[in-house]
Amino acid sequence: MAEHRIGVVMHGVTGRMGMNQHLVRSIAAIQAQGGVALANGDRLVPDPLLVGRDADKVAALARRVGVPRWTTDLDAALADPNDAILFDAATTQGRPDVLRRGLAAGKHVYCEKPVAADLASALDLVRLARKAGVKHGVVQDKLWLPGVRKLKHLRDAGFFGRMLSVRGEFGYWVFEGDLQPAQRPSWNYRAEDGGGIILDMLCHWRYLIDGVFGPIRSVSCLGATHIPERRDERGRPYSATADDAAYATFELHNGVIVHINSSWTVRVRRDDLLTLQVDGVLGSAVAGLTDCRTQSRVNTPRPVWNPDVRNAHDFLADWALVPDTISYENAFKTQWELFLKHVHGEGEFPWDLVEGAKGVQLVELGLQSWRERRWVDVPELEL
Repeated sequence: MAEHRIGVVMHGVTGRMGMNQHLVRSIAAIQAQGGVALANGDRLVPDPLLVGRDADKVAALARRVGVPRWTTDLDAALADPNDAILFDAATTQGRPDVLRRGLAAGKHVYCEKPVAADLASALDLVRLARKAGVKHGVVQDKLWLPGVRKLKHLRDAGFFGRMLSVRGEFGYWVFEGDLQPAQRPSWNYRAEDGGGIILDMLCHWRYLIDGVFGPIRSVSCLGATHIPERRDERGRPYSATADDAAYATFELHNGVIVHINSSWTVRVRRDDLLTLQVDGVLGSAVAGLTDCRTQSRVNTPRPVWNPDVRNAHDFLADWALVPDTISYENAFKTQWELFLKHVHGEGEFPWDLVEGAKGVQLVELGLQSWRERRWVDVPELEL
């Protein structure tokens, strides 16, 4: 068995998502397990180089995680031919410039979503990547959540029969910053800084719906800024100019209707921070991030509507838990392993910049729908 090193320039990993999901739970975890297993029995081991603007912050992170290499000079990092991949998890607004610099340096690129704040920039990245002849990928983590994988398993097994509809609820209460510190950075609520839940979440819903339920035909979206003023990281009040909630309905080409509420202004009374209920002729399922429960046609109770009598029926007890028949890894780590092997030359990776651009396209169409108060069709991308 041989080990193959693969250098990864990691930009933007001092932020919450980049640090926790990508560095600690993905790259560091892959290192700890001895790398990714290749088909011939060899191991592919990532060697990260952390890049950040604040030297003290990135150095402290490198020490804590046990990564010997770090720098504040992105251009110098990209100039080293021994590092094959550029990863970016910094701000959405800055992402196109970072990826362009990586592509110009001949790096394979992998990044968080959204890949850009507008479709024109996203498509420009696709063209640059194709011209450079490099491999590219976009994080689409929810496809590897255990709950979503169980839904796909039920779909593939024919459990639903003809699928009818999907109802999704996502979100939680993000504190305004006065009574308690906010759990999300303040730029998330400023449109001028690339904030907004439509930009953030419709990218997720694009790949989730396309990958599990079917291609989207049209969208109707209503956004809202429910909390008009918040406080930033230093406790200073600021105007929230971006949407903090979105109520979107999607019509699929196969006739399935999907409705997903996304909100940072909702208090959770459900099984998980994301829940998806899928209803079909032969059965229904409700999935969270991890668990999934089903109710088949033959086990569906007969509800009786009587508003004058307290209903004593335990509807939750009518659902059966789908067992864990396999071991589930962290969703981000799973996709990282696939991309690392793809760059090495093993396996396909369809979750590329084109798929990322589709997410940005849905964002723009959702914003158009909100602005014009109408349904908007989703055309094929013109590359």
